Amino acid sequence: MEKKNSLSEMMQESIAKVHEMVDTNTIVGQPIQTPDGVTLIPISRVSIGFGGGGAVFGNKKTADADNLGAGVGSGVRIEPVAFLIVKDGITRVMPVAIPAMNTVDRIVEMVPEVMDRVTGFINDRTKKEAAEPVPPVEETC
Repeated sequence: MEKKNSLSEMMQESIAKVHEMVDTNTIVGQPIQTPDGVTLIPISRVSIGFGGGGAVFGNKKTADADNLGAGVGSGVRIEPVAFLIVKDGITRVMPVAIPAMNTVDRIVEMVPEVMDRVTGFINDRTKKEAAEPVPPVEETC
């Protein structure tokens, strides 16, 4: 007897549908040419959620496909993040994301800037210490 709605078939079909919706053109979009020579390239963030499960009901020794209860679900979220703007050989990034709303989001956004500042401070201090002459050590007897 052929299983018409097995869990593995449902999962394969769901994965195939997600694969159809999401490809590299979803993340980095097709370039858009404007009449004045500017090229816009949309950049998006893609989040995918996937889950499934099933169970066999009744006597497991005599279980068949009619006793299978299963379900599979998936979701895709696509958020615009930025545009790459190319004009006269110069590339710029124009973010379009919504600014951080709560304290945790703000802290996460600040981490790269703070790390750059700390690294710069350490590098400046190291260069300064390397440039300073070492004073002679006085010996006492």
